[in-house]
Amino acid sequence: MSLITGANGSGKSSVYRSLRLLADVAQNSVVASLAREGGLPSTFWAGPETIARSVRQGVHSVEGLAKNKVASLKLGFGGDTYGYSIDLGYPPPATTMFGLDPHVKRECIWHGPVYRKASALVDRRNNFVWLSTTRDEEPVMLTQHLSDTDSMLASIADPQRAPEMLAVREALRSWRFYDHFRTDSEAPARAAQIGTFTPVLHPDGSNLAAALQTILEIRSDEALATTIEDAFPGSRLYVEVQNGRFELQLQQHGLLRPLSAAELSDGTLRYLLWAAALLTPRPPELMVLNEPETSLHPDLLPALARLILAAAANTQIIVVSHSNVLIEKLTAAASCTRLHLLKSFGETTLEGATLFNTPKWSWPVR
Repeated sequence: MSLITGANGSGKSSVYRSLRLLADVAQNSVVASLAREGGLPSTFWAGPETIARSVRQGVHSVEGLAKNKVASLKLGFGGDTYGYSIDLGYPPPATTMFGLDPHVKRECIWHGPVYRKASALVDRRNNFVWLSTTRDEEPVMLTQHLSDTDSMLASIADPQRAPEMLAVREALRSWRFYDHFRTDSEAPARAAQIGTFTPVLHPDGSNLAAALQTILEIRSDEALATTIEDAFPGSRLYVEVQNGRFELQLQQHGLLRPLSAAELSDGTLRYLLWAAALLTPRPPELMVLNEPETSLHPDLLPALARLILAAAANTQIIVVSHSNVLIEKLTAAASCTRLHLLKSFGETTLEGATLFNTPKWSWPVR
């Protein structure tokens, strides 16, 4: 698992949002997601393209110069089997009210973690998508009329000629993001809900009771009971059903009756939400947790850390955190890699990163 830390404004939230945007590509909703984030301009570096040494030394102030680089938002990932990248930019100047909608300039799927032209499997430039072939073969064109705002992942289905597109699309769609569960009095997790088989907790926690009941019935290792005992010694969790509606009940040590979800404290309810998310019987390829320590008492953080580390044995987990207690507990495990972000003159850098230890990466050119 990976733990991302850093001071406020160092870029942790940008990492989280970048991963969410990348996942939205597979849903063909990246344009709408960018609009909610403030549009394509909000994703670009707000400082100058180059920062002179005299500026860093405090001799001169930061001054804006004419931009020479092409406006481009690049998102991508690499894995043992496939890698993928997308390059978004502005449309050509035209008389349209949608001039700020990003266009897809380049997309590529390749074999292995790092892009090389020889390892490319599916390629896209503007509206053209083709299968990469050997030097002596003619390229196999999949389409010449793909919309500028549509991703090839969500628009082309050709499992016979391009099965890797299906594999990458489904991998991205399986990613899960959990960010600041609601625990106010009107939170969906506090209300009784119609119960259905629920192996995956919804991001808003609305199916909490059904998700916990699914864990109780599917998992044979009593992981949920162990997790509850770890966080709340002497307590027992169960679900009541009335007319098809599931309602959560927590019997705590020393109380004469169980408490429903509507009665639980914010911290207790949020811990149960994290338990439902992390004990899922259907682990995704990637799970991203944004500041899971929010509203939790420091005494609960060691149990949360153990819960996260146990889940990391079955899925790749990225945690963004401010909590010193949670950071200490997670980094004590050999399986945890800490990535500490620093900010200098508005620029985000990775602590300890040098030319020699930075992971290799190569972007397909436009």
